[in-house]
Amino acid sequence: MSQENVEAFKRGAEAVTRQDLETLLDELDPEVEWHSAILMALGGNLTVYRGHEGIRNWLRDLSEALVEIDTDYPEIRDLGDRIVALGRVRVRGRESGAEDESPIGAVTDFRNGKAIRVRTYLDHKEALVAAGLPE
Repeated sequence: MSQENVEAFKRGAEAVTRQDLETLLDELDPEVEWHSAILMALGGNLTVYRGHEGIRNWLRDLSEALVEIDTDYPEIRDLGDRIVALGRVRVRGRESGAEDESPIGAVTDFRNGKAIRVRTYLDHKEALVAAGLPE
């Protein structure tokens, strides 16, 4: 099942870049728990979103803050029911137009082919440690 999890992660990451809610929800368990480092870095109050309704709110909050978000994960480590993805995220603020680029890491746990927990980090080492891997 693990290669399927990698492919599901890729589809979900692409859906976030396109802000395609329905495709993203197709890859997520209805009870998903999403920890968002990006919104926390932007000063958001809520950093954990739960369930499909929470993901709707997360994507709305993301869209309100950013006019553009582009993630690229050239390194994806398959750990069975968990994947660790390391890459870069580029964003442009909706109001300010300011652009920024940062490392991004995602640790995603799967059950029955759906993501049940997504934790994102703006530091590769933090993501690796969270996944139980050596830095």
